[in-house]
Amino acid sequence: MSADVVIVDAGGANTGSVRYALERLGVHAALTDDAAVIRTARRVLLPGVGSADAVMRRLRDLDLVDTLRELRQPLLGICVGMQVLFEGSDEGDVECLGVLRGDVRKLHARDRARVPHTGWNRVRPTRESTLFDVADHDAFAYFVHSFAAAPTSDCIALCEHATPFAAAVQRGNVAGVQFHPERSAAFGARVLRRFLERDPA
Repeated sequence: MSADVVIVDAGGANTGSVRYALERLGVHAALTDDAAVIRTARRVLLPGVGSADAVMRRLRDLDLVDTLRELRQPLLGICVGMQVLFEGSDEGDVECLGVLRGDVRKLHARDRARVPHTGWNRVRPTRESTLFDVADHDAFAYFVHSFAAAPTSDCIALCEHATPFAAAVQRGNVAGVQFHPERSAAFGARVLRRFLERDPA
């Protein structure tokens, strides 16, 4: 069995809303924890809500860590799903997938910047990528998180909450967004559509 687009069932509470967002774009995505289905899909989404250590524990229990590390088709991590693409996270002091360099750190409250960072915030694309274009300059997206990755060479969009952090990243076939595109109105829909239209190579 294979599917064109799959959502990895990593235990996140946002899998349903991600599926509905894709359906609004005319795409039916299979929700699966089957490594064979994930390996043969043309595009893979890894959503996550909760904690990086819980997501990694589930991925290990399902024996999906190597499967995700070895994917060559487009992969999009969402929220905690983006965070576990990095080498490690302070959240549970956990080793993550390591397909992107760097670690995820806890946000620190300062001035009016409270933690968790919840609500709409500005996203500023920093370089050309397959997920954004000029029309997305200074768009707003919906965030819910207490941990984030620092901007690195893989960062394609920034957000600021007390300090700048990576709102989106991309390296080769792997991309991630810290915000929730499924809850980010027209901007989020554009990001998902561009991911779906990426050359699966």
